[in-house]
Amino acid sequence: MKTLGTLLMAACLSLLAACSNDDSSKAPNVSFETLTGDQFTMQDLRGQVVVLKFWATDCTTCVAQMPDTIQYYQTYHDQGYEVLGIAMAHDPESYVRNFTESRQLPFPVVLDKDGSIAKAFGDIRLTPTTFLVDKQGNIVRRYVGNYDKAAFTQSIERALAG
Repeated sequence: MKTLGTLLMAACLSLLAACSNDDSSKAPNVSFETLTGDQFTMQDLRGQVVVLKFWATDCTTCVAQMPDTIQYYQTYHDQGYEVLGIAMAHDPESYVRNFTESRQLPFPVVLDKDGSIAKAFGDIRLTPTTFLVDKQGNIVRRYVGNYDKAAFTQSIERALAG
């Protein structure tokens, strides 16, 4: 019989492998509605490199990553790079709007009111979870938590060149 510690270790190793490995599957063709009322789908974003950042206003790592997310957006947006900030269903809309406005987020922010977007991307429950999607709509990488900034930048640049 396996001990609880052995099972937990196996689960953690599985999660780490899933978080850091390439995931060359198609991104689900979900629909988005931004806080400003714009509506589009993943299909509409084809031809661009897209980062989907699942985040929450009560997530300290999410908040700490936002300045870098803004910087990547400002650096690469003109080259066909898009960021979607997807606020988790538990986050009150007023908190998300306040955060978006006070931090002057330059990229679209979506409130996943019913959790359907998180569910479509593998039932996301941990934040931040970030997906890098290439121009053809393939998930190139999935990151949970913090990630190496230099490696992330290299992944963006490779996807933009592809």
